[in-house]
Amino acid sequence: MENTTNSNLVPIFQFLSVVLTGLVAGLLYGYDCSVIKGLGNLENESYLKAFQSINKAIQNPYFFTSFMGCLLVLPVTCWLSYKTNQPTFHLSLAAALVYLIGVFGVTLFCNVPLNQQLEHFNISAAPETQIAAMRRAFEHSWNKYHTIRTIAAIIAFSLLILSLLKRDNSLHP
Repeated sequence: MENTTNSNLVPIFQFLSVVLTGLVAGLLYGYDCSVIKGLGNLENESYLKAFQSINKAIQNPYFFTSFMGCLLVLPVTCWLSYKTNQPTFHLSLAAALVYLIGVFGVTLFCNVPLNQQLEHFNISAAPETQIAAMRRAFEHSWNKYHTIRTIAAIIAFSLLILSLLKRDNSLHP
């Protein structure tokens, strides 16, 4: 009975994993395609002020539900896939590891410290030379790490889609 219950939960958790990871991948990709390009066209002071505003705005329940939800749902998906001997286990595990390291880890250890550094920078009290120096120190590094996590999110999302296809193929020999 337990194996049947676990087996019934696999598609539910796979679906949740795909949706949540897809939301994060889409957000990061969309940001990479538009916001970064738009911000890059701004003058130094406007760039830093806009980035400070965006960093505050992103901290909301919508974002945290998908971003942190992946950290909860992906391991459960892996565990259920493993417990029911689903052929999707390895793909789900790879997606979870890519997300954990490439999206969450890069965000936590690379982008967030840069965001915090910018948050504590007093733009209105700084001369233009310091503002320009802050932008140079921030922009290239932040964008580089953002590109890494965007690619990782797309890979994790793709692996989860492949796991669904693999699961579907295993049901129809």
